[in-house]
Amino acid sequence: MTEQARGKQSFLLSQPPVITHWASVAGKKESEGPLKEYFDIRSSDTYFGEKTWEQAEKKMQRMALETLAKKAGIALNDISLVYSGDLLNQCIGSSFTLRNTGIPHLGLYGACSTMAESLLLGAMTVAGGFFDRVAAITSSHFASSERQYRFPLGYGGQRTPTAQWTVTGSGTALLCRGGHGPKILGCTVGTVTDFGLKDANNMGCAMAPAALATIRAHFEDFGTTAEDYDLIVTGDLGQTGKDMLLTLAQREGIPLGGKLADCGTLVFDLPEQDVHSGGSGCGCSAITLCGYLLDKLNRGKLKKILFCGTGALLSPTSTQQGLPISGVCHAVIISGGRN
Repeated sequence: MTEQARGKQSFLLSQPPVITHWASVAGKKESEGPLKEYFDIRSSDTYFGEKTWEQAEKKMQRMALETLAKKAGIALNDISLVYSGDLLNQCIGSSFTLRNTGIPHLGLYGACSTMAESLLLGAMTVAGGFFDRVAAITSSHFASSERQYRFPLGYGGQRTPTAQWTVTGSGTALLCRGGHGPKILGCTVGTVTDFGLKDANNMGCAMAPAALATIRAHFEDFGTTAEDYDLIVTGDLGQTGKDMLLTLAQREGIPLGGKLADCGTLVFDLPEQDVHSGGSGCGCSAITLCGYLLDKLNRGKLKKILFCGTGALLSPTSTQQGLPISGVCHAVIISGGRN
């Protein structure tokens, strides 16, 4: 009997896992943004001492995990399980990070929703008593993503106003059965939503319908509204996608009550940093959550948020074949550490 299920897509956790520790690694542009003081490691080297951008992404994940273990006062192999993913083909950033560590690993791909997906699965794993000390981690890198998804940087292609800047960074959180810190109370699993958009330079609008679908399902399943949260935080819609979400929500009569925020507009100073519509990528929501948001929750500055990881499910192949960009969004309820 699914006693913890709520509605069709959601579940409540009777023994909420605790996010006891978290860590974040940020690149140069991110370290110059408004959230810089919240990041554990800030680097001005886009290569992070490695020879390639892809190896730099692996290095970021490793640095994030090592910082997490140090903050928790444990060894790396004391972590019971890692859920991780990234934007590189076959998720090599994650698999290369975990190789030869001896840590059990389950790789994920939810595009930029992967931080929320890994938290959701980690919460289920810990609450179900299967593993303790589960780490959720994701990463992205501006240069490796541009090389894979759009065009070689050397082409110097123009960026449209709707385009976003892939965040260079990695964030990780440690979920445990006990301890002190913010708690994961429940989750809503998203559905793949296709709005028919094909512009790879406007992924915010492609993901906005998926965000609305998940938020609507969450409110219906739990019988809540926006007023039950301090913030409803989407992962990386950027300003264009955030505006689209607000328009769609208003059209469908779903009031968001001024509670909507987006990691893609929080992590950068949009007018000053020339990132067009804002930030994107797995690392966008990861470093914003594992730096800024969890700190605010832990200090009691925020009491409860709905963290909605958004992802654009496309590949270079699907884009070249003219297929539309589907979106997905997973939502996680996180309460403050002082609740």
